[in-house]
Amino acid sequence: MRFLPTVPVMACRFTELVVDCRDPDTLAAFWAAVLDYRVLSRDEDGAVEIGPEAGFGGPAPTLVFGPVPDPTPGKVRLHIDLNATDRDQDAELERLLELGATRADVGQTGGEGWHVLADPEGNQFCLLRRRLDPL
Repeated sequence: MRFLPTVPVMACRFTELVVDCRDPDTLAAFWAAVLDYRVLSRDEDGAVEIGPEAGFGGPAPTLVFGPVPDPTPGKVRLHIDLNATDRDQDAELERLLELGATRADVGQTGGEGWHVLADPEGNQFCLLRRRLDPL
C-alpha cells in the first residue's frame, strides 16, 4: 500500500511554455502585449522569451517562441486560457482582437462563458469570463 506524504511537497513548478512558430518576433510581440509581458531574452537561434517583470522563475510562467520552418500540423493538444484582470470580458475581447487575435470556431454553441481565439499564427487560446486580480 502506498501512502501520501504527511508534509506538503511541491515537486515541480510550471515555469515556461515553449511554442514552435515561424515568426518568433511577431508572436512574442503579440503575446507580450496580451499578457503585459516584456522580452526577457533573444537566443542566437532566433528564439524569443517573454515574461513578467520578475522574469524566469517568478510567480508566472514565461513563454518561449522557438523558430521552426514548419510547425507540426494537426490538432493542437494544449492551449492557453486567459482571464482579464483590469476590465470585463467584452472589453478584453475587443482589446485582443485589436492586437491581432481572430475568432476561432472549434464547434462552440455560442452559450459558453468563454471565447475561442487564435493568435497571428493560428494557435488557439480562450478568454474566460471570470476576472482575476493581477499578480
